Amino acid sequence: MFEIVENFLLGFGLWPWLVTLLTTLLGIVVIMVPLLLSVAYFTYAERKVIGYMQIRIGPNRVGFFGHQLWGLGQPIADAVKLMFKEIIIPNGSDKFLFLIAPILSMAPALAAWAVVPFGSEMVLADIDASLLYVLAITSIGVYGVIIAGWASNSKYAFLGAMRSAAQIVSYEIAMGFALVGVLMAAGSINLGDIVRGQGGEYGILNWYFIPLFPLFVIYFISGVAETNRAPFDVAEGESEIVAGFHVEYSGMTFAVFFLAEYANMILVSMLAALMFLGGWLSPIPADFIPDAVVISQLMGDGIHWLLAKTAIFMFFYLWFRATFPRYRYDQIMRLGWKVFIPLTIIWLLVVGAMIMAGWL
Repeated sequence: MFEIVENFLLGFGLWPWLVTLLTTLLGIVVIMVPLLLSVAYFTYAERKVIGYMQIRIGPNRVGFFGHQLWGLGQPIADAVKLMFKEIIIPNGSDKFLFLIAPILSMAPALAAWAVVPFGSEMVLADIDASLLYVLAITSIGVYGVIIAGWASNSKYAFLGAMRSAAQIVSYEIAMGFALVGVLMAAGSINLGDIVRGQGGEYGILNWYFIPLFPLFVIYFISGVAETNRAPFDVAEGESEIVAGFHVEYSGMTFAVFFLAEYANMILVSMLAALMFLGGWLSPIPADFIPDAVVISQLMGDGIHWLLAKTAIFMFFYLWFRATFPRYRYDQIMRLGWKVFIPLTIIWLLVVGAMIMAGWL
């Protein structure tokens, strides 16, 4: 991805290790800056979309340079406000753990993007076990939730942390089984190879969401539950346990938890697009794409398809929040353990039979 930059820097006679370091840092900046901007404006999109669904306007006042511009300055105003708010640490709390918990939630949500392929050659670290890396690194996030609840020295925060951790662990099992079906179909745990395995002359008909449809649905619903989003947001059930595990947090420590939640939502959406909807592959068969330069670039494979598919899943997150009431905790546990896990195991047997029969 950064071969041109590497060759340019090597032309100045720099040491190879320094060139590798500089190109890696450049890659991190190229990924992180758009991601953090997307996280900020995802909050704006949520408020606008849910506002329209509920016949409200949403944020429309804060703009730039005296112009309202549909309220596009709202995320920046929110960020500035949180930066200048006081961070209050409760009496009797473990100060070190209290401050390290938001980092443990945010860092895995960002580190996972190192292996996410945005195109056939657009990936920061193309490791063989990239999907295994994503699952391993994102599993660390639950420790941030548990530590935040315990270190706050609050029974309400601790209760919210326990409920959230139990929910995350429960749905992570169903999500893991759903991804096993993808691994069986692709024969690889490399995200790039999984996307390339969905290529073919039939376009959208080659994508894995067709033979793995039950696993596709279970994966995304489990992703919604893992990110503690409505209707699975029992960790933040205000009528029961106030704001959940981060009730004692304020200022930037609260903002980091907030950012981690939205970064995880974008990550789950992009992984769904990569593993089930062909990633950067075009849904249009190659034979039906005209030879015109501009049209062929728009209709052909490219990062724009990956971003569009990811945006669809991100919209589903907002749609769910505006539509469904919050489930009871026992309903959530029953759905994860008694419905999703048995269904995934059964469909894995079906996928195995399809592979043995040569249908997949």
